[in-house]
Amino acid sequence: MAKAKRNLRWQRDPEGMRLRILEAAKQEFSAHGLAGARVDRIAAQAGANKRMLYYHVGNKDDLYLAVLEGAYDKIRSEERGLDLEHLDPPEAIRRLIEFTWSYFLRNPEFLSLLQTENLVRAKHLKRSAKVKSMHSPFVEMIRTVVRRGVDSGDFKVAVDPVQLYISIAALSFFYLSNSATLSVIFGRDLLAKDAKDERLAHMAGLVLAALTGRSEELLKIVKAPKSRAAVAQTV
Repeated sequence: MAKAKRNLRWQRDPEGMRLRILEAAKQEFSAHGLAGARVDRIAAQAGANKRMLYYHVGNKDDLYLAVLEGAYDKIRSEERGLDLEHLDPPEAIRRLIEFTWSYFLRNPEFLSLLQTENLVRAKHLKRSAKVKSMHSPFVEMIRTVVRRGVDSGDFKVAVDPVQLYISIAALSFFYLSNSATLSVIFGRDLLAKDAKDERLAHMAGLVLAALTGRSEELLKIVKAPKSRAAVAQTV
């Protein structure tokens, strides 16, 4: 009877079933990596069976790639909603930094997936026909902000938008992915609220100081009200 109900649900809502499979797979891959992930657990968590899983997505490698593509699509989609084009350039960069930090905090499985894929030197991502096209508009969005900043005199140089984003992401990623060891080494809880607020302020000040050529930007951001950091962080 239970099997019959699952089959009926699958037939009535095939897209819903596919989404449940992908969500279950995301949690499984982020928790256990590709090698440790089990298709049986993914199917059970999604309320499916292996036949449904293979029908909707494919084999384990195909499923993993679909999860990766979905993870990138989600962050790029949210970034498009930041409305950076209509903000003053320094504020646009500050918003991008705050969003990146907040997104990584809210989506630790995204960091886990990236670490897993880097361990195999992006072997699966290289097969994707979607990922590169997702990033082109995002890079152009940053490029436009930087150019506007140079034209307005806010920024000193038109830095490479790819390098700028990698630097912003790295400032967040390294801190969060290594917070356990760094907390022990430096004798402080780097995931305490005050520590996270301080880190966000430091990152914003550091990047804006580099772009504007004004070292006082670092002090200005550090002294900013705590409310800015609190708004950016939702965890």
